[in-house]
Amino acid sequence: MDLPDVLHPFAKPSNRDFLTITEGDGAVVRDSAGREYIDAMASLWYCNVGHGRTEIIEAVTEQLRRLDAFHTFDIFTNPPAEELASELVALAPGDGFRVFYTGSGSESVDSAIKLARAAHARAGRPGRRLIVSRTPSYHGVTYGGLTATGIPANQEHFGPLVDDIVQVPYDDAEAVEKVARERPGELAAVIAEPVVGAAGVYPPPPGYLTELRRICDEHGAWLIADEVICGFGRLGQWWGSQHYGVRPDLVTFAKGVTSGYIPLGGVLVGPAVRGPLEADPDFVLRHGHTYSGHPVACAAGIAALGITRAENLPARAPGIGERLAAGLSEIAEQGLVAEARGAGAMWAVGMHPHVSAVAVRDALLQHGVIARAIGDATVSFCPPLVITEEQLDTCVAALRAALEEVIGAAR
Repeated sequence: MDLPDVLHPFAKPSNRDFLTITEGDGAVVRDSAGREYIDAMASLWYCNVGHGRTEIIEAVTEQLRRLDAFHTFDIFTNPPAEELASELVALAPGDGFRVFYTGSGSESVDSAIKLARAAHARAGRPGRRLIVSRTPSYHGVTYGGLTATGIPANQEHFGPLVDDIVQVPYDDAEAVEKVARERPGELAAVIAEPVVGAAGVYPPPPGYLTELRRICDEHGAWLIADEVICGFGRLGQWWGSQHYGVRPDLVTFAKGVTSGYIPLGGVLVGPAVRGPLEADPDFVLRHGHTYSGHPVACAAGIAALGITRAENLPARAPGIGERLAAGLSEIAEQGLVAEARGAGAMWAVGMHPHVSAVAVRDALLQHGVIARAIGDATVSFCPPLVITEEQLDTCVAALRAALEEVIGAAR
């Protein structure tokens, strides 16, 4: 069988047909045939500042010339890692945070889980290992994040997962408290995306995240906000936690920190978690990644945050959401989809049972729009924060046309 040398993620290993993207500019990308598409997913939930930003390209190039790479283990550091950390701490959804760097959102989630458990152990609470996550949810593909992910299909075939991670429905705070009561003294942390992202785009019920904060406080646990998608302006403020008025203890980030130009992630570590880890001057935190605090990635992050701040991109998210919400809701009212749902600049439509989201995604490509099919029941939109109103309207019109074609073909 003639197959490509690349084994693609989240794809059929037997597939041999791929769309080759070669160029990008703003909210538009081009394929190898020169055809243009509106990138209605900011690539994979991350390219907030748009493609082709020379500010980031130049910052990366300059840093490569000065210092290409050096680790941050033990006694070593580098100026971009320190500068970016200072910026992130200043932006954090609360006071007293520090930054632990990773290379991706998956690594960030695993790190947050490990930091939570380690901090409890250092505080004399080694029995607090239990992590509560939710279904549906998406927290990555490394074993900790995979175990926390509330998508059973993602966990199939990978053998035993991580112990002491349990899941409850994404919209049921009482279920979280029930677990805490049934396992007293065991709860280490609750992990939640402010808006469930790659598992279907589900905003929280009113007051839900505030309830999680209360439950964690009353039961001696920490709240982990998974901001890998929601962070850096996606919901209208720097953090989704701020949008919902909630103070987390740990914050995972990635994607938008560099707008994907260079892979980078991390964890904002709040004072409650820092305290036990810092109390003993001889304690060594034996966790980290080869590329934690990579100087080139951090230079990209500094430049991306500079663009986000200078152009006030978080303030654009509500307008993007309002325009998408209006268009997608009209499509739902017409009966072409079962529902439209979202928050900020994250939106999705749920398909009727007889309509394939993958078929709609494919039809959208023929209309020059790249959206993402989540399973076969949801089509999602998470565009760059630099997208224009005209481009948003084109996305909505293309979706309507794609749905009409797919529904018509199924009759």
